[in-house]
Amino acid sequence: MFDLPVKSVMDRNKFITVAPEQTISQAAQLMAGKHVGVAWVIEHGQLAGVLTERDIVFRVLGQGLDPQSTPVRTAMTTQPMSVGPNDSFGHALVKMQEHGVRHAPVVENGHTLGLVSARNAMDPELDEFVSEARRREHYQTAH
Repeated sequence: MFDLPVKSVMDRNKFITVAPEQTISQAAQLMAGKHVGVAWVIEHGQLAGVLTERDIVFRVLGQGLDPQSTPVRTAMTTQPMSVGPNDSFGHALVKMQEHGVRHAPVVENGHTLGLVSARNAMDPELDEFVSEARRREHYQTAH
């Protein structure tokens, strides 16, 4: 799995984009509506930053700013780390670990194509773990 290109594991649908002039409240409502913890901030068709739920908590609420009037630009992380669609998934995971992030925008020629998440790495392992746990449970109840 770790040798697969990012484009084969990225999510093309479960990400949202916001503009830097939108309010934090507007962005948070969009994020809540899609059940995502990160939004790509797009300006002039290019990735200008990312806004995470942590950014909202620490840079807006924690600072006593009003989410109804504070623009996304105030709280977003500028110059975000990104990966390319042909990078290996393992490479993407290493970059995310190095930058202390759980999600990375997948960008090609300046355009955001999708989202890759550290959670993608857990899914196959979790499925394997659950399968093994069920197999053991079945074995124990059968004997």
